[in-house]
Amino acid sequence: MRERLAGGLVVSVQALPDSLLNTPETIALLAQVAERNGACAVRVEGGARIGAVRRATALPIIGIVKRAYPGFEPYITATEREVGEAADAGADIIAFDATLRPRPGAPPPAELIAAIHRRGALAMADCADEADARAAFAAGAQLIGTTLCSYTRATQGTLLPALALVRAIRALGAFTVCEGGVSTPDDVRAAFTAGAHTVVVGTAITNIDVLVRRFAGAAPKTT
Repeated sequence: MRERLAGGLVVSVQALPDSLLNTPETIALLAQVAERNGACAVRVEGGARIGAVRRATALPIIGIVKRAYPGFEPYITATEREVGEAADAGADIIAFDATLRPRPGAPPPAELIAAIHRRGALAMADCADEADARAAFAAGAQLIGTTLCSYTRATQGTLLPALALVRAIRALGAFTVCEGGVSTPDDVRAAFTAGAHTVVVGTAITNIDVLVRRFAGAAPKTT
């Protein structure tokens, strides 16, 4: 599975919760567009949307389930409940918050990795810093990503894409995923030069709501 991702572009096919795009059918269509135009895999959120994409494309799916738990910061596949939902929907790879922050039920990343493996999927660790990456790699995660760099208190303000973290993860010997803040083709090239095995792009391609607002905000008059 990792061989299919190596050297390629993963498109994160997600929409804002209140977006008109945020339906299983639309997300599946966007995934097909990504496949037709050269994506090697897609990253998809939510069981219904993962399932719809699974039926629509043969691309590898990195599945996540976002669920907020009051009093806890992690919300990306934070417990075994979300692992099960992503696996049941057909995710080939399940990404999870691999930061060392407290989470509901207090399962450490190693337990989530084991739960993912029991469901027959590969585990992708969404990390914020090198300590997260080291712990997740030691616990058996097959893919290590920079996804949460700049999203934790300790890493706020980090310049993205997080190329220094890409280099650190690659130095561990891990399959390295650059994700977060990849906005241009030049960013993609820079990530691969820094050592990424694969690169994930989301907002810059598929978050049409954000893109329209950004361009409309530059106009002197909007409707």
